[in-house]
Amino acid sequence: MDTSQQKTIIESYVRAYNTFDIAGMTQHLHPAVVFENVSNGEVDLTTEGIEAFREQAERAKALFAQREQRITDWSFEGVQVTIGIDYEGTLAIDLPNGLEAGDQLSMQGESEFHFRDGKIILLRDRS
Repeated sequence: MDTSQQKTIIESYVRAYNTFDIAGMTQHLHPAVVFENVSNGEVDLTTEGIEAFREQAERAKALFAQREQRITDWSFEGVQVTIGIDYEGTLAIDLPNGLEAGDQLSMQGESEFHFRDGKIILLRDRS
């Protein structure tokens, strides 16, 4: 798999994420995909398998009225691709931590994609 194919898959994933298209997000995932969310250096969420990823994506979808990831940077290293992300979102519901529906979230981070058999086998989000 060359960098052009990897880039196309990642851009497709990000477009689907931005439009809450769960089917589009999962179309390029390996059945054994592992997803990790890392906040402040700590892994706070891990899923294993495409169905667990889909379930988490559906739960996360309900949290936001709007969300957008913008790719700011690309790094290609064989089967691993890391992208820089600017993220903005608007909450759809009140959260236990005091954030309320309508609050805007804005952060920078990165997403790391690993590929196997032409599919994403590992997705690690860091913020």
